[in-house]
Amino acid sequence: MSVPVVLPLIGAALSLVLSPRPAVQRVLGLAVLTAVLLDAVWLLLRVDAADRLVLHAGGHAPPLGITLVADRFSALALLVAVVVCLAVMLYAIGQGSAEKRIENVPSVFHPTYLVLLAGIALVLLTGDLFTLFVGFEVMLMASYVLTTLGPTVERVRAGMIYVSTSLTATILLLTTIGLVYALTGTVNLAQLADAVQQLPAGLREFLGLILLTVLGIKAAMVPLHWWLPDSYPAAPAPVTAVFAALLTKVAVYAIVRTQTLLFPRDEPWVLLLVLAAVTMLVGVLGALVQDDLNRVLSFTLVSHIGFMLFGLAMSSVAGLTGTILYFVHHITVQSALFLVAGLAERRRASTALSELGGLARSAPVVAVLFLVPALSIGGIPPLAGFIGKLGLLQAAVGGASAGVLVVAAVALVTSLLTLAAMGRVWLMAFWGESPREEPDGGSGTTTATRRASGLMTTAAALAVTAGVALAAAAGPLSAYAGRAADDLVDREGYRAAVLGEGAAP
Repeated sequence: MSVPVVLPLIGAALSLVLSPRPAVQRVLGLAVLTAVLLDAVWLLLRVDAADRLVLHAGGHAPPLGITLVADRFSALALLVAVVVCLAVMLYAIGQGSAEKRIENVPSVFHPTYLVLLAGIALVLLTGDLFTLFVGFEVMLMASYVLTTLGPTVERVRAGMIYVSTSLTATILLLTTIGLVYALTGTVNLAQLADAVQQLPAGLREFLGLILLTVLGIKAAMVPLHWWLPDSYPAAPAPVTAVFAALLTKVAVYAIVRTQTLLFPRDEPWVLLLVLAAVTMLVGVLGALVQDDLNRVLSFTLVSHIGFMLFGLAMSSVAGLTGTILYFVHHITVQSALFLVAGLAERRRASTALSELGGLARSAPVVAVLFLVPALSIGGIPPLAGFIGKLGLLQAAVGGASAGVLVVAAVALVTSLLTLAAMGRVWLMAFWGESPREEPDGGSGTTTATRRASGLMTTAAALAVTAGVALAAAAGPLSAYAGRAADDLVDREGYRAAVLGEGAAP
């Protein structure tokens, strides 16, 4: 169970030693990711067939030791995350091959990338708040290095924005954890599930709001989202893809985990409903006015964080089921869209929509790879985005709360506006006239740059295929998400697994 955390760290150390031999680094990185993927598959099958898995590191029981806990939600999130990480690494390797120079995937990329995966896995599997903090710190260190690969003024500026924002959130998170420890004497989530309920109601609400705010910064929840559109687009394409797919979603995961376990609610959470609606609208309206493909996708990313918060705000099993479905869909669709944006950039040496016309004619494969996830994020059936949104809307109607129904209407409007934003990208970047000369001699006034390698295109296709696979498995996936949602509200089951006889030594 510790494999997803420990193996990437070991691989990162070996990869650093092998930095003079980039080809060996690549093989090692792919081998580590493949091993973690197999372990994630085993973990998902194990927790679905049995129950939660618990590991007390070093045999030290709470509250002294580090506890790792896997349930259906964390196992599913880990599996999808590793699939995306594998696709992105293939893309990065292909990018180096397309450049004809091995140096274009810097030797530091592979060890740093594996450290990032270890941090993601640690956040998804941790059973205590302090280790959650450590996981976010590991992710922060790795992500800063990845953001500034091939340093330019724009990337350094973006890295400063990202790191300063993340450090602020980190300081607030550590302060909050210290406050929780001072009030309860523990940071173990299973123990906190009971200890927090013993606190006065006002203090409980205060702690819940602080955690939501701190993690909301990392999740790019409006109005705490400002940093994302200014930092993600500046990073290299594979880095942007993995950031967009996973970093905000890991924060959403932490919000869902802490709010359901420590601050359970029987009625819809009005404040979070409002924040979810505002996040949806502000993000999609921002996407509609951008002239850069990566910025359009970044604002769309912000907007659709609101859908996941919407399901949590309903405070119901059905709402959580919708959140889980949309969570896994959004990981795959965002990685696919940003990887395709990288393919488009190679054709035109730009991501400005005004510079990307005619891609449907000059690069039809790229056009198809964009169209599928674009329709999915817009909620077109039978794609995975439709399944997630349908689950949320069904939960909203079943809840029969006026506030929930209003936000459901906002979600429908947001979906239509998302389709409008994707349609605008299609018309300008793929369907319009090409302003640049094609590599094979098309019309235009400016010479375009490089074609993408076959491996880059294959990696993007893998991310798109992962999203299509979610739609193809809609029935089993929905049933699994329902069981995962049941796990989230089963606080006593979680406590018994970690603190009782179900805990693994």
